[in-house]
Amino acid sequence: MTKKILCIVGTRPEAIKMAPVIRAFQASSWASTTVLSTGQHRQILHQTLSDFGVSVDIDLQLMQENQSLAALTGRIFTSLDPVIGELSPDLVLAQGDTTTVMVASILSFYRRIRFGHVEAGLRTFNLEHPFPEEFNRIVTGRIASVHFAPTEASRANLLREGVSDSDIHVTGNTVIDALLETAARSDATPELPKRSKRIVLVTAHRRENFGLPIRSVCSALRTLHDRFPDVSFVYPVHPNPNIKDVVHAELAGLDRMVLLPPVGYTEMVALLKAATVVLTDSGGLQEEAPALGKPVLVLRDVTERPEAVEAGVVKIVGTDEATIISEASRLLTDPDYYASVAKGVSPYGDGHASSRIVRICEKLLHNQG
Repeated sequence: MTKKILCIVGTRPEAIKMAPVIRAFQASSWASTTVLSTGQHRQILHQTLSDFGVSVDIDLQLMQENQSLAALTGRIFTSLDPVIGELSPDLVLAQGDTTTVMVASILSFYRRIRFGHVEAGLRTFNLEHPFPEEFNRIVTGRIASVHFAPTEASRANLLREGVSDSDIHVTGNTVIDALLETAARSDATPELPKRSKRIVLVTAHRRENFGLPIRSVCSALRTLHDRFPDVSFVYPVHPNPNIKDVVHAELAGLDRMVLLPPVGYTEMVALLKAATVVLTDSGGLQEEAPALGKPVLVLRDVTERPEAVEAGVVKIVGTDEATIISEASRLLTDPDYYASVAKGVSPYGDGHASSRIVRICEKLLHNQG
């Protein structure tokens, strides 16, 4: 019997990590799959899904410039609920820790529909970092019917919170599925207006880094730019004005500081492959860059991805200017240290997480009716 699967995405990172899952469901003989976008990220979300040949069936188009969390949350509740009610799916599936995911899990609970959480169990144990994502995933973790944990550490977090062991499945992270597929089919070298022999790839966009933290990051980048004339700094800038306006005001005009608009996933993977070092506050890049042998400095105070830190391929530096400068300089000047960090370790999966998730869902839905 065909089962109805509703896959919900809201942001670009969700699109990357859900695209391989959506494609695996679409290739199955037992599932009828609907893809819904809340539009938390609008243009860059569609661009990313398109890279994987996935299209959106329903687009709520809820994004508004510089919106508050309360306003966004309210619009998702009131817009998404009637759609879930009309579709009446057998399973709602969403990934990660955004407002979209949290609201989708609550609405599924209200309507007594099974909710599957992809990338379940990540925790920093600090509600302020990342904000509001830690809260979102804790709420989702209390509601989900089935938890697809990327690692054993994530599974252990869920067990400590009282989730039944039978509801947790360690699958690996679907981002590795997306990364390996994209890297294999594209050997393109990114075209940049200015390019040096070495590239530092930068992304910073998280809400807790608005204001003084992003200014501190920019100040560190200016110093590194002046200190290393053989290095280009490539920064695809998030469109949120709290980031974009500051970054362009602080860094525009520097000779080897390449400020790009948001890039598609294929272009981002090409930049990753070309990079020497990655500076980021992104969760996904903490998982992707180590798999390609790229050292990562995390522009956050804590991470919910400790596995790569423990493996010695990721280091938390926060947004302190002096620390960023010191750690980046060490990677760019000490070949032995660089080699010890650029090990190509992938603690987050083998590229088959999506197929595991689909098999688990098939068994769950057909066993339980």
